[in-house]
Amino acid sequence: MTSTTTFQPVLERIAEEIERTPGSGRPADYIPALAACDPRRFGMAVADLDGTVYGVGDWRQPFSAQSLTKVFTLALDLSREGDALWEHVGREPSGNPFNSLVQLEYENGIPRNPFINAGALVVTDRLHTRTGDASGELLAFLRAESGNPDLTFDQEVAASESAHGDRNAALGHFMAAYGNIDNPVPTLLEQYFRQCSVAASCADLALATSFLARHGIRADGTRLLTRSQAKQINAIMLTCGTYDAAGDFAYRVGLPGKSGVGGGIIAVVPGRCTLCVWSPGLDERGNSVAGVAALDRFTTLTGLSVF
Repeated sequence: MTSTTTFQPVLERIAEEIERTPGSGRPADYIPALAACDPRRFGMAVADLDGTVYGVGDWRQPFSAQSLTKVFTLALDLSREGDALWEHVGREPSGNPFNSLVQLEYENGIPRNPFINAGALVVTDRLHTRTGDASGELLAFLRAESGNPDLTFDQEVAASESAHGDRNAALGHFMAAYGNIDNPVPTLLEQYFRQCSVAASCADLALATSFLARHGIRADGTRLLTRSQAKQINAIMLTCGTYDAAGDFAYRVGLPGKSGVGGGIIAVVPGRCTLCVWSPGLDERGNSVAGVAALDRFTTLTGLSVF
């Protein structure tokens, strides 16, 4: 596609194909506030580097961002502390479920990557140490990059996660025992659950992710990350962004991407555009069934891929 081509016809074609496909997948049922979502809902947005957004379906409907927020907290912390972060969290795929405790013990409390829950807890902890309010810093960033000052936390979702957050608490306490958590674990968990509860639309999140397609440049033209740091985050998204299905996602979609159990997926075409797709029906690995299918069709129809 040329830079002057609109993405709208492609999105409309994808939406029609998704509509004809029998529904599959189920919403995240271990978070009661998410379990009631209709798995057949579908929205998709593409943001050009100039801020133009194309969309289809429920692309302006806010949904629970969940693990999509891990990308933004990683960028915000990496911009502050640089490579020192990597002494506390790795950059390798885990091969295990996103909330697994298994690897932490024999890897001395160092999570495998920033996108599994243990790794995201470390990143949020370190951002909180540097800002005094990690979730507030995240929300301010998302509001600025999306141009939507009304973005906020969903208190019902945050409370629901807190009430069912024993495994995340176990991860936090286990890493604290290895000296890899700075803040009191209850404080960290409150920040983390608030972070994950952000409600935003496909349009909001496609725009907010655009700094990674602009090689680290924010919407206002200032630089958040070096070009090398933006490359690093895109690389980790490609290898680790869809939990233990990252290989299949790279095979099918061919873009850096990050999924969340709210049914959203963000993806980056460096130097070209960013995408967000939402459909709450998840596969057994926690990734949106229709979302992955839609991104697969997008890269096939447009020829836009990192490969």
